[in-house]
Amino acid sequence: MKTFLPKVDEIERKWYVVDATDQVLGRMAVQIANVLRGRNKASYTPHLDCGDFVIVINAEKVAMTGRKNTDKIYQDYSGYIDGLKRQTADVVRQKNPTRLVRDAVWGMMPKGRLGRSQYKKLKVYAGPEHPHAAQMAEPMEIKK
Repeated sequence: MKTFLPKVDEIERKWYVVDATDQVLGRMAVQIANVLRGRNKASYTPHLDCGDFVIVINAEKVAMTGRKNTDKIYQDYSGYIDGLKRQTADVVRQKNPTRLVRDAVWGMMPKGRLGRSQYKKLKVYAGPEHPHAAQMAEPMEIKK
């Protein structure tokens, strides 16, 4: 029996919508990363981009367990001396709520060319509206 290898032209891509309201950030990010990579499909191949598109809405309402809102630190470095900026998750949520979801999913993606191309299929929006209505996205159930 030969191993099935999907051809790039034969890969079908679906669109999924995830409502992040009251979802635990890490648990949601794992499932989103698996869909972006295509691990939910029978035709999953580690070295090919077989994944689907994921739209995350209501990113500002995502939940974090424990004391992560005050203890978790997000860092940015400008490249200059003394250019390190540190912010707690509460501050990041106020300034850029989509960053919480983006960073969590990015940490679970493979690093390299393939991971970057798969990560580009993630669309995150702070509110309930998104401009991808034409794609007829299916709702994705997040397991708790």
